[in-house]
Amino acid sequence: MTSFIIKAHEGRQVPPQWNLDAGCAFCKIVRGEAPAYKMYETEKVIAILDIQPLRPGHTLVIPKVHIPRVSELPDEFAGECGKTVSRVARALATALGNTALNVVCNQEYAQAVPHVHYHIIPAPRPDSEPLPLLKSDHVTKPLTQMEMHKLEFESRNDLDEDFARRLVDKVRARL
Repeated sequence: MTSFIIKAHEGRQVPPQWNLDAGCAFCKIVRGEAPAYKMYETEKVIAILDIQPLRPGHTLVIPKVHIPRVSELPDEFAGECGKTVSRVARALATALGNTALNVVCNQEYAQAVPHVHYHIIPAPRPDSEPLPLLKSDHVTKPLTQMEMHKLEFESRNDLDEDFARRLVDKVRARL
């Protein structure tokens, strides 16, 4: 089924409505109308630090064409995003001294900005705090996925500008 759907989209032209969207936060960054800490950039993609990171170094890889769903991303942009995710992940892991990363791309569910983007999120370091536990009736059990998502969302802070500048320099030196 999936190959049939993919085959139907091969060679199609990018519809005009997929061009940059005037109101989209990521399109504004692509056009240079909004500030961002750029890690990496090509003709088709940009990698920037997330302004509300889950963890230090949380990076976004964004195609420079306005497309809301990854399932609609043309092959040339998908390929460039994949190469960029891999390249930036290597540089980020080296710069942070932490090879544990999560790479995520949401489609509609949990997608705060309706523009395709991939998250590269450094995982907690082994020497960091353990995951919180939920205590009830004298039994300790791991948090549910929903509870973990809620705690992660609540723990987000604004991006520290000094940290961002230093990290961007470190990552760029490795790209």
